[in-house]
Amino acid sequence: MYSLPQPPYVLLVVGLLTGITCGVAFESSLKQCVNVWMKKTYNPEVNLLANSPLRLPFLGICLGICVFLASGLDVFILNAWVSYALALPMTILIGALVWTQLEKVLQQLQYGGSKEIDLDVF
Repeated sequence: MYSLPQPPYVLLVVGLLTGITCGVAFESSLKQCVNVWMKKTYNPEVNLLANSPLRLPFLGICLGICVFLASGLDVFILNAWVSYALALPMTILIGALVWTQLEKVLQQLQYGGSKEIDLDVF
């Protein structure tokens, strides 16, 4: 019977490629959604992320990064269960934080345009 090599270098590459591929799909979907929203009349009640095609690529990014992170941890920890037990909560937490930040930025763009985003740190 064939077993996966230890450490899982193949899963490391597969997770990275999945994250990158879904990231490109997320970028094109986000551009398409914003372009469609910009062409329509202004409606402050419209939420760009509600029922959008952005969820699937974003989940793909999170899945790819989770596999990449767990495989990278598996190289050093040498236990897959512990690696995934650490990688999964971190990926869920970071994914939720990124999604909420994206919602806030899109709401700021929706209400006031790019002049509402404060880019000055000091």
